[in-house]
Amino acid sequence: MNLYAYFSDRIFAALDTLKADGVLPGDLVVRGVTAEPPRDPAHGDIATNAAMVLAKQAKMPPRELAEALAAVLAKDEDVVGVDIAGPGFINIRMSPAFWPRILTSVLELRGNYGSSEIGAGEAVNVEYVSANPTGPLHVGHVRGAVFGDALAALLDYSGFKVTTEYYVNDAGAQVDALARSAYMRYREALGQEIGDIPEGYYPGDYLKPVGELLAEKHGESLLGADETEWLPVIRAEAIDAMLALIKDDLASLGIQQDLFFSERSLIEGVTDKVAGTIDELRERGLIYEGRLPPPKGKTPEDWEDREQTLFRATEFGDDVDRALMKSDGSYTYFASDIAYHNDKYKRGFRNMIDVWGADHGGYVKRMQAAVKAVTAGEGALDVKICQLVRLFRGGEPVKMSKRAGDFVTLREVVDEVGPDPVRFMMLYRKNDAPLDFDFVKVTEQSRDNPVFYVQYAHARAYSVFRNTLEVFPDLKPESLNPVKLKLSLLESEEELELLRRIAQFPRVIEASSVAHEPHRIAFYLYELAGDFHSLWNRGKELPQLRFINAANRDLTEARIALVSSTAEVLASGLRILGVQPVREMR
Repeated sequence: MNLYAYFSDRIFAALDTLKADGVLPGDLVVRGVTAEPPRDPAHGDIATNAAMVLAKQAKMPPRELAEALAAVLAKDEDVVGVDIAGPGFINIRMSPAFWPRILTSVLELRGNYGSSEIGAGEAVNVEYVSANPTGPLHVGHVRGAVFGDALAALLDYSGFKVTTEYYVNDAGAQVDALARSAYMRYREALGQEIGDIPEGYYPGDYLKPVGELLAEKHGESLLGADETEWLPVIRAEAIDAMLALIKDDLASLGIQQDLFFSERSLIEGVTDKVAGTIDELRERGLIYEGRLPPPKGKTPEDWEDREQTLFRATEFGDDVDRALMKSDGSYTYFASDIAYHNDKYKRGFRNMIDVWGADHGGYVKRMQAAVKAVTAGEGALDVKICQLVRLFRGGEPVKMSKRAGDFVTLREVVDEVGPDPVRFMMLYRKNDAPLDFDFVKVTEQSRDNPVFYVQYAHARAYSVFRNTLEVFPDLKPESLNPVKLKLSLLESEEELELLRRIAQFPRVIEASSVAHEPHRIAFYLYELAGDFHSLWNRGKELPQLRFINAANRDLTEARIALVSSTAEVLASGLRILGVQPVREMR
């Protein structure tokens, strides 16, 4: 049960009653009306803006419309109080007898409680990580990897048909530099002295095993070959090795993407898809030959005052038109990116989400303009920028990795603290805000460590189930029959507060899905865990609030239903985030 969707129907029914009574115009269009939690829980359980958004259309003062609507809502059997705040906001308080229905819903749906059909099976493509295949993933990639994976899981839980994708940048100068670096390691593996790694090459030790594999496969056959002969061979094999390394890194975080799409396939396939995309845009008058003004401020060294092939990006919201061809006749990165998103669209994705690093913020407008253009306005691109992650250990900055050469690798972070703390903490802040990750703090067993606090709540629930069996050997949470439970026995304010929090889960899921913000799930789980821990602690102080009452099986069953529902929601939320809902903590 989605409480807020459920009560929205009640509000619409009340508005229909006012129409039938002639208080509101019969042709009133009900649009923009919401039912959501009040900002201050002390004001009630549900707030609606109905009077505010309909007043102008109804030709009534908002306060007058609110009073009329409140009078109808107050007659609802599930409502015990209706208050009007400010100019016309309506706050509604539900009857204590209503809340047990939430538990019934959770116990019946179990892991599907909170899942939604708002996606209606719509295909959505989530592209994330997409790091150059030139080495292991570093800590800067961790956040985007976790964010993209959790967002995909969230959208799937909300009824979308999700495809996860990694765009392999295997057609640029960086992979030629990779090939030359791997060739040096190949020579090294064959016993040659290679000296210092030249500037512009990749110095990390991670290429030594690649060189050894190349030596084992090719022997000395490539030593005397011209670069034009060995470069394509080494490049292809080095890219394969790096992708295997990247996939292994991602697997350490529980991430397996559906598709790895090669940039090179856009230009080396049966048809040149970049040229094809440019031709499509040219036919629609969106390509022209012209000159671009120099950038504002300091002019970069590579800027050329020459006639270029340009895309009319300004017609679709960009600041300037954009070049598609370099002076040597090759495509710009932007041209390839347009073709790639055009390919996504032609594969059936009108809804595209790209997860990028902080250094790509200036690229957003032009790419969204391109998607509007190539899809004739039918496609939509949402770009989520993940800001930087700063690593600390006990408050001190973490030094760089020797293995990688100049950065801390993803695997180093995961190997030290485990995937669960990494995933949860990378999501415990909005993606566009900087994040500090402290190796010491994320392993503390305290409330200040959110991942521990949430996992501990789930484990604590299972300790209750184990303790219950000592008193009632046949009372297991999975054997509870919601129809036979006396849930009305849950009447303390602490129990009702926990119930109210559980009731918010479906709305949190839908709101997070619409906004593409999985961090909301992490925040919600921390609050839910807090409510559960508070109830546990109150039971230690007040025996009448303890979950297990040996003298009252009916009350124990009702409270085990509450604990079980809490555990179900915690587990569902954690799974969306890719975090293990543990049953014991040592």
